[in-house]
Amino acid sequence: MSFSSTRRTNTGAYTTPFSNTGIEFFPLGVLPGHSGVVLHESGCLRCNRDWNFPNMFSPFWRLIYDFRRGHKIVFPDREVALGPDRIVLLPDHHRCHFRETRPTPTFWLHFSHPRRPVPRQPLPIELTPSRTEMNLIDDLVALFGGRHNEENRERTFRLSIALLQVVLSRPEIRWLKEKPESLLQTVRFIEQHHAEPIYNPQLARLANMSTTSFVEEFRHCQGVTPARFIAQVRIRETCNLLANTALSLDEIAEKTGFPNRAYLSRVFKRVTGESPAHFRRDHAVSVISG
Repeated sequence: MSFSSTRRTNTGAYTTPFSNTGIEFFPLGVLPGHSGVVLHESGCLRCNRDWNFPNMFSPFWRLIYDFRRGHKIVFPDREVALGPDRIVLLPDHHRCHFRETRPTPTFWLHFSHPRRPVPRQPLPIELTPSRTEMNLIDDLVALFGGRHNEENRERTFRLSIALLQVVLSRPEIRWLKEKPESLLQTVRFIEQHHAEPIYNPQLARLANMSTTSFVEEFRHCQGVTPARFIAQVRIRETCNLLANTALSLDEIAEKTGFPNRAYLSRVFKRVTGESPAHFRRDHAVSVISG
């Protein structure tokens, strides 16, 4: 079994789906094609070390498969150990921590999906790999150990999409109905204009619906209310700015759509469980500390 031997640094892929260690395809914001998904990155590391990323709160899905035990995903109420007996699907906008107990060979896909799991679906989604899924993973791993050329890149894309199609069609996963294009437009609008004031009547007009019908349809298709989704997007961007810039909390509030730092702090604590100051102390990169 062969693995990528890249020496690039794993950036963790907090807000961008590109970890700097995999093969990159489409960026965030690209509409799903006929497959129903958008593949952002396919990656494999033969020795995935330093897999310690706190407060992951990302706008994309992840499929993760570890060939040995040594990594786990920590949620507020439980831990999920990774290993060869399970494929783990981590949906977007779910706060967790990645933890490493020892370096482990890892395969992953980063992607966007137009549908949401039903509210009763256990998350993250843990699946026992089928023979078909393992054959696809093995074929993809072999490509990562081969030559980096356009032919292998195209084959990596097609096999990755095939794997996602097989996994996402598993009967263990129950989905809400597909979002209509009108609601997809409102989701894209929120992602692009989260720093501006956004109101339900405004989004309802964009979707050509009444405000009451829009809120109910959005909650049914997205799994959360419009207000909750807006808060998730803003907090995700706040985490990025706290960790990667020296901006003040007042400046971050202005850039992420919060009316003031006090309100930002309240929402941040409610969503992440800690204050912005505590988050920055624990997770700020060298650009802040100098």
